[in-house]
Amino acid sequence: MAGLPPEVRDPLHGAIPVSREELAVLDHRLFQRLRSIRQLGFSDLSFPGATHNRYLHSIGAMHLAGRAFDSIFADPDAPPLSDARRAQLRRLVRMAALLHDVGHAPFSHTTEFAMPAVGELAVPAYAADRRRWNPARQATHEDYTIKIVTDSSLTASVEASCEAPAAAVAGLIDPHLAVDPAEYDAGGVDCRPLLQQLISSELDVDRMDYLARDSLFAGVHYGVFDTGWLMNHLSAHVVGDQAFLALQDRAIYAFDDFLIARYHMFLMVYFHYRSVAYEEMLKRYFQAGADGWRIPSDVEDYARCDDHDFVGTLRASSNPWARRIVERREYKMLLERHGAPDEIDLSRMLVRLADGGVPTIAAGSTGVLSKYFHRRLQSDAAAQATLPLGVPDDSPSAPIYVLERPFRGAAGVRARTLEESTALFDRYAGQLLLSRIYVPAEDVERAGRLVADVA
Repeated sequence: MAGLPPEVRDPLHGAIPVSREELAVLDHRLFQRLRSIRQLGFSDLSFPGATHNRYLHSIGAMHLAGRAFDSIFADPDAPPLSDARRAQLRRLVRMAALLHDVGHAPFSHTTEFAMPAVGELAVPAYAADRRRWNPARQATHEDYTIKIVTDSSLTASVEASCEAPAAAVAGLIDPHLAVDPAEYDAGGVDCRPLLQQLISSELDVDRMDYLARDSLFAGVHYGVFDTGWLMNHLSAHVVGDQAFLALQDRAIYAFDDFLIARYHMFLMVYFHYRSVAYEEMLKRYFQAGADGWRIPSDVEDYARCDDHDFVGTLRASSNPWARRIVERREYKMLLERHGAPDEIDLSRMLVRLADGGVPTIAAGSTGVLSKYFHRRLQSDAAAQATLPLGVPDDSPSAPIYVLERPFRGAAGVRARTLEESTALFDRYAGQLLLSRIYVPAEDVERAGRLVADVA
């Protein structure tokens, strides 16, 4: 019926209501492009159901952002808001969650090798600090996201949806952007840290959605956790004139479960040996020139740059790496090691295989239980280079607090940081290190014989 509000039917969350203004953003070609960007790249080769896309994930993240906002500001200890201001900030955080992935390239992070320099994107929001946003640096999907949000044909729809400058949305996606503090003010309290943490933090709606969604579509249970309990126990904690994300202490064990779910998903799904093999073959295709294929710096042209466009390039290519990918003639995993750095050294096996004339791919995967906690412990540039997924950040993240009432009905709360409230950060403080050797399928048996006495 014409009078009914629009909604999206989601296999994970059910019916997700969207406003007419949000629908205009969803229908824009720069967002519709995400229908053709798979959430998990090559993972469907091992988990055939994992063909879901970033379009639906982004809508799911928006939905959870609204739920989280409602839970936080229902708490009497949250910063006071008028009804109009509450509605406006809610629209703002939903829009930031919706658009947090809008700049993702085909096959996720793998094709970022083909992105231009940041300077070619001409992002107006970066002009204020050329030291942080070096024009010569190769762009990432985050740079494309900020460009699309603040300076594209989508920008007007973004501003109409949240009744705020697009820069205010971008400021929740990238906390380093200079934005007028009044855009996040709530009765004299700066809510930017709190709202930004809902978009990207240890307890953000991005990972709440993707862990549950990836588990559902991959057909595994590693990413299952109690979303409802976590949502219902979110809160805010004001320090000085700033509000930060907080969790009521009754939900700390649900948070532990959530953290472990992510850890196991990396082990069992995101670092799956077959996905990594195809990612490595794709890297070598780019190192060989990728037939001149490049990601356009014009974001309006970026609307046509999706998985289908790139697969078409691979299918038309005579490059041997492209042929292997298209024809599914992958390099097979010969061996795998995980543990401390000295336990994953495969150099002896690689020398033996090279001497025997066997082509190899050596691949390593590095992860930590918490990239945010890791940053707070190790803030120097060398430590940042080891973070998973190549996160280009050079500053510690804002703390999340755990709130405890000393007794039922107590007027005040005790606040501790999240890492002070759970032993998991210390227990899993080290990096997760994996190293693997892959060889052509036709060489597996010969390779096994060559390394039998040193593996």
